[in-house]
Amino acid sequence: MLSKLARLQTVAGLGRGVHSSVASATSVATKKTVQGPPSSDYIFERESKYGAHNYHPLPVALERGKGIYVWDVEGRKYFDFLSAYSAVNQGHCHPKIVDALKSQVDKLTLTSRAFYNNVLGEYEEYVTKLFNYHKVLPMNTGVEAGETACKLARKWGYTVKGIPKYKAKIVFAGSAAGHEPAEADGGWQRALQDPNVAAFMVEPIQGEAGVVVPDPGYLVGVRELCTQHQVLFIADEIQTGLARTGRWLAIDHENVRPDIVLLGKALSGGLYPVLEEENLAENAEKMGIILRNELMKLPSDVVTTVRGKGLLNAIVIRETKDCDAWKVCLRLRDNGLLAKPTHGDIIRFAPPLVIKEDEILEAVEIINKTILSF
Repeated sequence: MLSKLARLQTVAGLGRGVHSSVASATSVATKKTVQGPPSSDYIFERESKYGAHNYHPLPVALERGKGIYVWDVEGRKYFDFLSAYSAVNQGHCHPKIVDALKSQVDKLTLTSRAFYNNVLGEYEEYVTKLFNYHKVLPMNTGVEAGETACKLARKWGYTVKGIPKYKAKIVFAGSAAGHEPAEADGGWQRALQDPNVAAFMVEPIQGEAGVVVPDPGYLVGVRELCTQHQVLFIADEIQTGLARTGRWLAIDHENVRPDIVLLGKALSGGLYPVLEEENLAENAEKMGIILRNELMKLPSDVVTTVRGKGLLNAIVIRETKDCDAWKVCLRLRDNGLLAKPTHGDIIRFAPPLVIKEDEILEAVEIINKTILSF
């Protein structure tokens, strides 16, 4: 089992010299003296000027959060229906997690893997026993987890399966990054027959592809074919794992056991004891049913599809000249709820798992009001 324990941020100069960067920053500070806290517009402009344009955020500048809510720098309150792509399943600023973080940084910040420390082994024992796997390899990011799983599978292919050197292959359902629906990849069953295939990797529910839930029995079939062809089954649970879909892992819905499981996002939120103590998987299952039942009532001329499991859900927007997923999300923001389009015409709804029924119903009122405005 591979895991993502922390997020690292990297700053790149992108071809600018140190002196010119400092001079530029000083110039901006001189020209634009901010009186009091910076406004949303100032934050947007600053990021646009100094940040590489590799992403397209929803235009809202957040300052703080608590539970299922976040507030922008002007003090406006919103439902968070993205949960940092499931990194804050436990809700924003959970007091137990905040206390644990403060306690640790007061004692020791970082050791790296150059030395032993007094907490890593405890974590490794806990997580392996929790999911009944033999070993866990902590990495820094979900991407590293996926990359390392591929390296591990190739190593296994060479040393155990007997694949010729440099010939080992990894087969992916859809694509490595999970952006293409699994149904589009009809040849994976045949691909597993190749004796040089070491592993097959799949998301139990595809997230970035638009919350694509496979047909019942799909994962069981994957397990059977992988076993039949001596291929490792790798489950990418980075977005679906840790109670998000109403089970500890999404694979638990079909009671299958992959050879390797990738975890991340919610894992880096540090929520394990909270997840157990507050029965977040059970709450995700119950609240997800309520949410989908309410979403099914949305006008079908705008919302064509509702799908999901637990609290990982999506609606598909019928695109017209005046209505698309991005425009709907902008209007949702104006009405007090934050969500983000994915894969074109799809909007993902994934609130923190601590959400309650009355909060679900209040959020659905906002969604319904927004949809009816188109």
